[in-house]
Amino acid sequence: MAFQLAPLPQALGVFAQFTARQTETLVLREKVMSLSGDSFEIKLQSGQPVLRVQGKVMSISGRKSVYDMAGTHLFDIVKEHLHIHATFAALDPSGRKLLEVKSSFALLGSKATATFTNATTGTPESLQMKGNWFDSAADIVDLKSGATVGRIDRKLLSGRDILFGQQTYALTVAPGADMALMVAMCICMDEKNNESKSGFF
Repeated sequence: MAFQLAPLPQALGVFAQFTARQTETLVLREKVMSLSGDSFEIKLQSGQPVLRVQGKVMSISGRKSVYDMAGTHLFDIVKEHLHIHATFAALDPSGRKLLEVKSSFALLGSKATATFTNATTGTPESLQMKGNWFDSAADIVDLKSGATVGRIDRKLLSGRDILFGQQTYALTVAPGADMALMVAMCICMDEKNNESKSGFF
């Protein structure tokens, strides 16, 4: 059974319609037998689908498009070049940047900082993801309040959940956090770690 995260003092994210009303655990899994190898189904642990991520075959930028279950195109995730550290962005369909995720050096594991404008308050926000990928765990923390906004953990999943490959993990999201934004952060980190040929975990 998944652990619970404390509710955030105010809604935090970009997509209000994806705000978690209670602690939610999402299962991110690489689609079985995908031709591109980069298509993911994102569901609640109960099995209810939430988002669909489609990788672009032969895309130079590694672009991934994220849709809601009604087929609405929410954003694309692309790699930004000409940065010292690996940097990814989520762009809305018009090309406006919604989120930037920049990796940085960590002595153990991986570290990344996500910056975005909170849709609720209009203020800039920063979340930091830090964890030891070999230990299969990472926390996502709001740098302003110190609150844990999310947690990534492969150990929460049963054998049934991880049957179809190693790219399967659980993302637990705190009440008040934007589930779509948190998924975007995870995909960015997954991309960064795949580039280094170490895999996400």
